[in-house]
Amino acid sequence: MDVNKRIVAVDIFRGMTISLMVLVNTPGTWSSVYSPFLHAQWHGYTPTDLVFPFFLFIVGTSIVFAYKNKKPSLKTYKKIGVRALKLIILGLFLGAFTLSFPFFKDFENIRFPGVLQRIGVVFFITSALFLNLNWKKLIFVVLVLLFGYWALMTLIPVDGQPSTLTRAPNNLANWLDVQLFGSHNYKPDYDPEGFLSTLPAIASALLGIFTGEILVGKQNKKTPLLFGLGGCLLIIGHLWDIVFPINKALWTSSFVLVTAGWANVVLAIIHYLSDDRKLIFGSIFKYVGFNAITIYFLSSFISKLFYLIKVEGEISVHEWLFRTVYVQDFLPLQFSSLLYGLSVVGFYCFLGYFLYKKGIFIKV
Repeated sequence: MDVNKRIVAVDIFRGMTISLMVLVNTPGTWSSVYSPFLHAQWHGYTPTDLVFPFFLFIVGTSIVFAYKNKKPSLKTYKKIGVRALKLIILGLFLGAFTLSFPFFKDFENIRFPGVLQRIGVVFFITSALFLNLNWKKLIFVVLVLLFGYWALMTLIPVDGQPSTLTRAPNNLANWLDVQLFGSHNYKPDYDPEGFLSTLPAIASALLGIFTGEILVGKQNKKTPLLFGLGGCLLIIGHLWDIVFPINKALWTSSFVLVTAGWANVVLAIIHYLSDDRKLIFGSIFKYVGFNAITIYFLSSFISKLFYLIKVEGEISVHEWLFRTVYVQDFLPLQFSSLLYGLSVVGFYCFLGYFLYKKGIFIKV
């Protein structure tokens, strides 16, 4: 793997995104978390709601680097398919694993959708579209996905009732997830990585492709282009929010545009500092970015183990560690909870650094 040919800003951005994923997923206690590190209740968004779409966006950007000069051959499709399948299997494993023999939950309790599953599906479809369509046709696909999803979610009746965008049985996306997956959803009534909302999630990755094309292009003023594109997407997304609310759980079209807008703005800032000004910063995130999926999977799996393994009776390793080390009388509980999460992030940043120094780059 030739790390010298990579665009530094993309690796830093990817590593920052994974680090934020780890941080928001591993607080000391879910009962005491600062509001920016929680998802929005339903409509609206917080910094935490940006994290997953940022990663799908960077998946699209990375597809440009990986397949820019590739032809749509059987060999290429096989490579894409195998990688997508690995991601899906890893995601199903995370959802199904338990400590009790035979180490998997009962079938009816296994969650089918999930973060890695969505990444796998979106990666496969987006890669196939990129290999076969030019940028004009890709723009058309994005428009069809975003406007088509808007039409489906607002015009199609559900069980004889007008569709709603609230968390209710006559919400088309929620209703369809219940029909398709039944007990295999994240919640009994919906799944934030459900079936129908995967369509606009593909648009999130496709918007990342356009940014990738800017980054590999020959134009000199890439940073202003990224800022301009990000600003336009933010304005359009917030205007669309008036009639189609920004919502991560439903992955609404306005949510796609706003999160892609912020992704471009953040990437533009990083690109200006790292690639334009040649400043040395964010190296630790760059190291994490080289093994992003591996670090995300390990953090999720080890976190699950910490909750499942019990010590001193019925106290989990996670709770024991948090209460013993981080909870102190002189610290607010929310701050202790944040310190725990930051410690976990620090560990995985060190792991990313270790893997980089050893020349270990694990491709999933």
